[in-house]
Amino acid sequence: MTTQRTLFKGGTILTLDAKVPNLATGDVLIQDGRIAAVGPALHADAAEVIDATGHIVMPGLVDAHHHMWLGVMRRMMPNVDDLFAYIDVVGEQLGAHYRPLDMYLSTRLTAAASLDAGITTIIDACHNSRSPEHTDAALDALATTGIRALHMVGAAMDKKASSAHLPSDLHRLAGNWNNAGSRVHVGLFGQLNLEWWKVARKLDMRILTEFIGDLAQLGPEFAEKGVLGAHNIFNHCTRVPEETWKLLADAGVNITVNPRSDALFGFDDDTFAYQLAVDHGLTPALGIDLDTAFGSDMFGEMHALFGQQRSAMRYRRFRGEAGAPAPISVEAVLQAATVNGARAAGLEDQIGTLTPGKQADIIMVRTNGVAVFPVTNAIGTIVQAVERADVDTVMVGGELRKRDGRLIDIDLAKLNADVTASRDFLIEASGYHADLFGAAA
Repeated sequence: MTTQRTLFKGGTILTLDAKVPNLATGDVLIQDGRIAAVGPALHADAAEVIDATGHIVMPGLVDAHHHMWLGVMRRMMPNVDDLFAYIDVVGEQLGAHYRPLDMYLSTRLTAAASLDAGITTIIDACHNSRSPEHTDAALDALATTGIRALHMVGAAMDKKASSAHLPSDLHRLAGNWNNAGSRVHVGLFGQLNLEWWKVARKLDMRILTEFIGDLAQLGPEFAEKGVLGAHNIFNHCTRVPEETWKLLADAGVNITVNPRSDALFGFDDDTFAYQLAVDHGLTPALGIDLDTAFGSDMFGEMHALFGQQRSAMRYRRFRGEAGAPAPISVEAVLQAATVNGARAAGLEDQIGTLTPGKQADIIMVRTNGVAVFPVTNAIGTIVQAVERADVDTVMVGGELRKRDGRLIDIDLAKLNADVTASRDFLIEASGYHADLFGAAA
């Protein structure tokens, strides 16, 4: 068997692992898809050498919550602040007309854009799993693009859809996808349906729930032993009462927050869900949530988290609250975008840090841009200065998915044409009207 080696040579190394030192100048050796060594002046015979001089080499970003099926609806509702108006458009109007082809193209577009932006792992929150064929199309798109993903299968939002195939289809999906060799795994977008949860738990699946405190409540049945645990992912978690936070914390669930989306819809207040999760000993991760207003850009989420936490905590301090939490650090922000996301996906032993033995999910970021140099603080540079255009190289499981600033094996012209045709079909089929220069009607 031929050994495949790649050596990132001479870069600034951010490991995100307290036991593996960061290096001002160092190397990362990849062998057979895994990180073999991190250190200065490494040597490897017959290795492909990637010159990392003038770059930061670090773990790939983890987008811990994204409705990838909304890809063709990019910026369709940039100003929306009404959750139910949003659901009416993406669910009742456009989503109701999705074909498996539209699911495939949306998911492929979001996956490609994510890789381009240095996102190597994504938790795909699919609340439009209209049929087994729709689910298969999304999974095929993820596998074809080469991103690492946890695809969460969920009932469609519109009243026309049937969920008769759920949760029984989870058995088939687990057998096809949830094996050690697959980069794409399947979980359940189960909301608070405990009957569905039971099926998912028997299949050792993770369970996703979108949770806004004043729109949903956890009844006493959720406090029963074994119902909640590390298999659960709760997203948003805004305006959640203290007793619920204690229940979530005691169970050790995973929390994901979406700084830009939570602000867009007005979900959060100055208690700030991220901060409450931290205050209860949890490790919240960051997600982008939706393309109808934003896009595949974790740098934007990091900027938003830093600014929003500091604004909310300082407001609490200025109004005289004793013991208001300290301002967030760039280190905590980067942890939320990498390590914490890996933990939410159940992959903390596989990705999230540059640790020998882990999967080689790595990005290399240019620092020669006029908005970036000189680099005097590497973590601050990643969190506050670089943008998606600075992502030079992306590797997932040892395979290069982007090199020299260009995606590999993705025909962008064809993808653009196919996605545009998909969008046009959905608009025509639904009768939805979009104004290029104004608010959608």
